[in-house]
Amino acid sequence: MKNGMNDVPEIEPTPGDAPLVALFRHNLWANLTLLDACAALDEAGLATAAVGTYGAIYDSLRHIVGAEQGYLIHLTGRQPERRVSREERPALAELRALARQSGAELIAVAAAATPADVATLRWDDRRWPYPFGLILNQVINHATEHRAQVMTSLTQLGIEPPDLSGWAYADPYIAPLPE
Repeated sequence: MKNGMNDVPEIEPTPGDAPLVALFRHNLWANLTLLDACAALDEAGLATAAVGTYGAIYDSLRHIVGAEQGYLIHLTGRQPERRVSREERPALAELRALARQSGAELIAVAAAATPADVATLRWDDRRWPYPFGLILNQVINHATEHRAQVMTSLTQLGIEPPDLSGWAYADPYIAPLPE
């Protein structure tokens, strides 16, 4: 496996993937790549927050993982075995494991989603029917926004953040056409 993530077979682009599945494979890869890039930070580094971002690097990473678990609850109706909360502070290795699990589940949901699929969002005592496609859109938008914020905070520390672009993700898997 390329990209140094041989423990995550779900992330490798597969010929014939539906575009939505490819998008969620990239999302999982980007989350894990960013978590790996932050693994070497000490507590002060993890507490760094740039102006205009969600908050500290650690809090943003935990927020990405917790939100993806929440989106899965809306999409599947199932609680995860282990749900990360705002009040706790699991190690980055545990956040990575939870990100891997929720990312793989989101890939499966994306693969099975149809235009007719509707979830029921619950907030307080209210409920709304919500098309899967709109929730899946929010998953990608939300994670991308907060990853960018973490990368801004990394630059404030003088650390070059990883390239999380779709090109960086796909390039190791794409062979050039013969001349």
